[in-house]
Amino acid sequence: MFDVRRREFIALLGGAAAWPLAVRAQQPAVPVIGFLGSASFDLYAIRLRAFGQGLKAEGYAEGQNVAIEYRWAEGHYDRLPVLAAELVHRKVTVIVAGGGTPSAVAAKAATATIPIVFEVAIDPIEAGLVASLNQPGGNLTGVVNLNVEVAPKWLELLRELMPKATSIAVLVNPTSGVLAEQVLHELRAVQRSPNQQSL
Repeated sequence: MFDVRRREFIALLGGAAAWPLAVRAQQPAVPVIGFLGSASFDLYAIRLRAFGQGLKAEGYAEGQNVAIEYRWAEGHYDRLPVLAAELVHRKVTVIVAGGGTPSAVAAKAATATIPIVFEVAIDPIEAGLVASLNQPGGNLTGVVNLNVEVAPKWLELLRELMPKATSIAVLVNPTSGVLAEQVLHELRAVQRSPNQQSL
């Protein structure tokens, strides 16, 4: 009798020890955010602090109930498609295209199913990221800071500050093709005449 109860007790202990493992196996895995940056970690330090604060406000803490996979292009935009593909292969829950238009374009090309959140300074419809602002459709959504549309105002202000200037230089990153193209297009469209100012 004692031997039977002992075996039952040991079996019960064994079952109880295995139970937490089974429960843990059923719990959902920690969500993984893929962060696709066009520059470097150091250059994004302020944004990343704000990003962490935003996650915290929603009840998430990196390393506790959410993981973040960072990919940095270090200014080499041609690397973004490969980095985006790595995040897709990693099966992240969502991709944050934090590197502006180049990151958003690369992320969109890499997946049509993983949600992508972007921040761009151009019209996302013209860039082919979304169908419309009020109903983006697809797997992309984000924040738009229409800097391109403000570019003509910059030129206007420069004309007021330096009315005798005959040429103005515009610094753009040529590897950010879409953004550079749109900024230059907007600025050239508002040129009054070749003898006033040229770009």
